[in-house]
Amino acid sequence: MAVTEKKWYVLKAVSGKEIKVKEYIELDAQKNNLQNVISQVLIPTEKVVQVRNGKRIIKERSYLPGYVLVEAALNGEIKLRLRNTPNVLGFLGGMDSPTPLRQSEVNRILGSVDEQTETIEEPLITFTVGETVNIIFGPFSGFEGTIDEVSDEKKKLKVSVKIFGRKTPIELAYNQVEKI
Repeated sequence: MAVTEKKWYVLKAVSGKEIKVKEYIELDAQKNNLQNVISQVLIPTEKVVQVRNGKRIIKERSYLPGYVLVEAALNGEIKLRLRNTPNVLGFLGGMDSPTPLRQSEVNRILGSVDEQTETIEEPLITFTVGETVNIIFGPFSGFEGTIDEVSDEKKKLKVSVKIFGRKTPIELAYNQVEKI
């Protein structure tokens, strides 16, 4: 079997089955000694920080759902093997002529995967009820308001803003305001 140059290809998979597709391809490559033809199988993921019951939980989720990246030398047999993997719908670009990703796209995707592995800890800003803040982002940018409620878990504030002579409560994120 002549080995052609390896390139990155995108397989369309049934959404939610990306991990299974990755496992099938890696197992097939291992069983049939195809590691020299199929070198890497990736699912682009990102780390997401969620707050539940006051606790920070870091979860990993696919940021390109329904897609699996494969670095392979596509000859006829390998193309058919990948296409016939359970839960695979086909190649991006079509079955006849799968379109390889440009190196810049691969670097961007792999770079963003590397970047996403580090979660940035936000600086702790404390707000208190009755404090006056300046709104710096959103439709009420430039307005001043008084804090009525603080929700640290959601990082949200209820702020009373005077609009047309009446106090109107609005909900804002911490990053939409600054202390005066």
